[in-house]
Amino acid sequence: MAEGVEQRLTQGGSGPRFLTLKDVQEELQISASQALALVRSGELRAIQIGGRGQWRIERAMLEEFIAAAYRRAAQRIAAGEVDG
Repeated sequence: MAEGVEQRLTQGGSGPRFLTLKDVQEELQISASQALALVRSGELRAIQIGGRGQWRIERAMLEEFIAAAYRRAAQRIAAGEVDG
């Protein structure tokens, strides 16, 4: 995570409103291509900012994505669709 972002999070703040793909990658511990694929598929909502079209993910959208992933996992577990 970017040094400034990490400092804000560790200092008890809620952190920045918008995250970069790199921030999301580090938070979810996934590759850069996986983070971009989540955005491009629409599974993780994001916006493009600036002339170069840099992706930004609102923290609330990331938290919503994580909560939905937990719900899907719970449903799969309840349905007996996961091993181990």
